[in-house]
Amino acid sequence: MITTFADLVYLLCFFASALCAALLVRRYAVSSTPILLWSAACFVFLALSNLLVVVDQMVLTEVSFRTPRLVLTLMAVSVLLFGFIWEVERD
Repeated sequence: MITTFADLVYLLCFFASALCAALLVRRYAVSSTPILLWSAACFVFLALSNLLVVVDQMVLTEVSFRTPRLVLTLMAVSVLLFGFIWEVERD
């Protein structure tokens, strides 16, 4: 399954972003700080984007998932930016 060093890096990026998302969700469940919610949502989208990279590069190599990956990444950044703006305006 892992044929190159790049494949290993893709997997590690997915696992790192999924772990960050899980830790942020768990911490939000404890403290209910809104910025943790926005950060967790961002990392969930980043993890999904990284999962699509893994599928695109390692599983379904004949199909390109470039556009869905870019859309998920844009959603991740947009959610985090919206959360930052929302929190600044609330204070």
